[in-house]
Amino acid sequence: MNKLNVWDVLKSPLITEKSVLLKEETSDDKELGQVLTFRVNKKAGKDDIRSAVEEIFGVKVAKVRTIQYQGKMKRRGRQEGRRPSWKKAYITLKKGEPHVDYAEAI
Repeated sequence: MNKLNVWDVLKSPLITEKSVLLKEETSDDKELGQVLTFRVNKKAGKDDIRSAVEEIFGVKVAKVRTIQYQGKMKRRGRQEGRRPSWKKAYITLKKGEPHVDYAEAI
């Protein structure tokens, strides 16, 4: 099986209301590390995601949680289709790591 390139693992950061609140709450907390959310490749495992974040952003990762989303059914007139399925990852950084800004690191 092909090993994924680090730039192929992370597709894009998820910037939603929930993820921004989670990032801000954890950056103020001294006991937990900062939590980042990304849309990732469906074939990427937790180890792939961990190594990609550590290499791109230069931080240490405490844990990775992933969730798979099924694409929703959509209609356009009589035609029915399905949006693509995708995978989301919550990455918790170790305590004491510098804060990550998505735009500055890339």
